[in-house]
Amino acid sequence: MQSITLQFALAYGVLFVVSAVVFLSFVWWGTVGLLERQTERSITADAHSIFSTLAVKGHSGVVGLINERLEQDVDDNAVYLLVSSQNEWIAGNLEEWPAIVQRAGRWYTLNVKRIDTENMARVKAFNMPDGDRLLIGRDMSGRSQLSRMLTEGLLWTCVMVSVLAAGGGWVTRRLLRLIIASISKTTQAITQGDMTRRLPVLGLDKEMDEVAHTINEMLDRITRLMDGVKQVSNSIAHDLRTPITRARNQLEEAANQAKSPEELHEAIDQTIRNLDHLTDICAALLRIAQIEAGARRSAFAPFDFIMALRDVIELYDAVIEDQGLTLVHTMPETLPCVGDRAMYQQALANLFDNAIKFSPPNAQITITVKVVPPPTGPKTGPDHMILTIQDQGPGMTPDDMARATERFFRAEQARHTPGAGLGLPLVQAIVQLHGGSLKLSAGNPGLIVTIDTPISTGKH
Repeated sequence: MQSITLQFALAYGVLFVVSAVVFLSFVWWGTVGLLERQTERSITADAHSIFSTLAVKGHSGVVGLINERLEQDVDDNAVYLLVSSQNEWIAGNLEEWPAIVQRAGRWYTLNVKRIDTENMARVKAFNMPDGDRLLIGRDMSGRSQLSRMLTEGLLWTCVMVSVLAAGGGWVTRRLLRLIIASISKTTQAITQGDMTRRLPVLGLDKEMDEVAHTINEMLDRITRLMDGVKQVSNSIAHDLRTPITRARNQLEEAANQAKSPEELHEAIDQTIRNLDHLTDICAALLRIAQIEAGARRSAFAPFDFIMALRDVIELYDAVIEDQGLTLVHTMPETLPCVGDRAMYQQALANLFDNAIKFSPPNAQITITVKVVPPPTGPKTGPDHMILTIQDQGPGMTPDDMARATERFFRAEQARHTPGAGLGLPLVQAIVQLHGGSLKLSAGNPGLIVTIDTPISTGKH
C-alpha cells in the first residue's frame, strides 16, 4: 500500500511531465507547421504569378519566367517542372514528372530528383489551359533538418523535465512527510497528556502556516475547554459537598438529639431546603449545558422584547418598592426580534436579582434599551439591541469582572449572600445562544451589565 505522500509526489510528477510534453508538442507543431504553411503560401503565390504571366505573355513567357526563377534561386530550393500533355519535358529543374503526383490541386511531400541532387520537397501540380502540366515545389531539406533538431531538442527537454519532475516530486514528498510527521508528533504528545505542544509555524508557506495556526487555535480551544471542565468539576465537588454535608449533619444531629417530633420535623424541613438548593444547582448546570449545546434554538420565535422586559419589571416591582429602590428605564415602545422569550426573561430575571440583591436602600437601578446599526464597517448585517442594567451597589474589581461568568465563581463581597455563582454564567450562555455578547464594567458606583445582541439572531 503506497503512502499518501508517495501518491501525491507521483501525481505531481506525472502532471508536471504531461504538462511539459503538451507544451513542447505545441511548440514543435507550431514551429514545423509554420514553416510548412509558409512554404505552401510561397508555392501558391508563385503559381499565381506564373498564371498571370501566361495570360499576358503566353507559353513562351511562362518558360522564360521559370528559367529566370531558377537562375535567381540562390538557395537552390526551388522546384519547377513544366511538361506537355504528352508528358514531354519543356522547362524546369526536374528530369521527369513524379509518378506519385497524379492529381492537380493537392499537396504532396516526396523525394524529387533534380539535375544534381535528390531531396525531400513539398510540391503541388497545376493544369495549364493549353493542356500542359506545371509542378511547383520547394526543397524541404532545411525544414527536415530543423524538424529533426527540434525533435531531438524536445526529447532531451522531456528527459530533463522528467528528471526535474522526479526531483520536485521527491522534494514535495519530503516536505509533506515533514509536515505530517510534525502533526503526528504533536498529536501523539497531546494524546499522552502534554497539552502544551503546538505545531511549528515556519513562515515559509502561507497555506501550511494557516493550517498550523488553525490547528493550534483548535488545540488552544480544547485546552481551555478541558481547563474549564476541570474547574467546573472542582467547583461542583466543592459547592455540592457543602449542602450535602450540611444535610447529613442536620439529619444526624436530629436523630441523636431531637427530643420531640417538632424538632425532628424542623430538621427534616431544613434538610429538604438544602436538598432543594442542591437540586436547583444541578438544574442550573444542566440548563447551561443545554443552552451552550444549542439544544434550545428550536424554540426561537418572533416576539416583542420590550413587552417581555416589561413583564419582568412588573414581576419585580413589589420587591423593588419593599427595599426602597428606584427603577428608571429608557426604552422604545416596541422592539420586534426573534429568539426564545422564556430564556430572555430568565436572563433578565437573573440580572434583576443581582441588581436588587447588591443595591443599598434608596439606591437607583437604571435600565436602558436602544437599537444601533452594526458596530463596524458598512451596514451588512442586522441592527443590534444594546441593553444595559446599572445598579449602585459595591460593584466588582477588574479581576472579579474578568471571572464573573465562570461557574460557581463568587466575588468576595458576595460570599455571604445567597446564591451558587451560576446566575451570570447562565445569562452569558443565553446571550451567546442568541448571537450576542455580555460585558461587565464599573459604574462608579455599582456595576454596569451590557448585553449586545443582533436583533434578527434566530433567522440564520
